[in-house]
Amino acid sequence: QVQLVESGGGLFHNGESLTLSCAASGASVEGNLMNWYRQGPADNQRKLIAQIGSEGDTVCRDQVKGRCKVLRDTEKNAVILEINNLDHEDTGVYVCNLVVAKKHDYWGQGTQVTVSS
Repeated sequence: QVQLVESGGGLFHNGESLTLSCAASGASVEGNLMNWYRQGPADNQRKLIAQIGSEGDTVCRDQVKGRCKVLRDTEKNAVILEINNLDHEDTGVYVCNLVVAKKHDYWGQGTQVTVSS
């Protein structure tokens, strides 16, 4: 059984940085695609903001471009999302999604991030 657990959320202030972790059990984060989604208070659905591909290629979408880093922690079997220079638009629930063998989707429960001025 594959499980994903996010951690690192909480209350932040403008200009600060956050580090979120998505720890996997039951499947390896190496060689598989991991996506990070965010759903803000005004959003009616999750939006993809960052990902790390099966070969380690990373993408940070427009919402976090230039402020984002995605990396694997192979020792902990986790994927790390770092976002710096936070502002209120970064507020939301951050959810990780592991796609195993390009066909099996697994989701974490999400972690709340609140950015306050």
